[in-house]
Amino acid sequence: MASLVREIPAAPSAIALMHFSNRLTFETDCSDVFSSQEAGELDFVLLDVRGPLAFERGHVPGAINLPGRLLNAEMLAAYPKTTLFVVYCAGPHCNGANKAAVKLAALGYPVKEMIGGVTGWLDEGFTLSVPVTTPISCAC
Repeated sequence: MASLVREIPAAPSAIALMHFSNRLTFETDCSDVFSSQEAGELDFVLLDVRGPLAFERGHVPGAINLPGRLLNAEMLAAYPKTTLFVVYCAGPHCNGANKAAVKLAALGYPVKEMIGGVTGWLDEGFTLSVPVTTPISCAC
């Protein structure tokens, strides 16, 4: 008796190669983003598409915040059409990055999703940027 894994046969190698190669054209992972940042290879714009409050609570270092609902040609006018956007949201339970990727692609920009989002970033052991608040001192 075959295992549940083998119950449905694996795709032929040529088809699997095409499938998995194609996936890599649509996504990147947290480790690749982190390594690129560490190496100073910043040939992409990292875009946090969550709301401003979530962004303020913690975001991937180097990311800019542009909530997905605000993505439009006017908001992106300063970026050449060759700009590669890497989008992320909260994590695997959120489809905000997918929605943002659809909008960016429709506007003619190359785009990849950082799979895992904030959850994946933290799972890798990387830290988030959080705003630094100045302590209030008492002149008592």
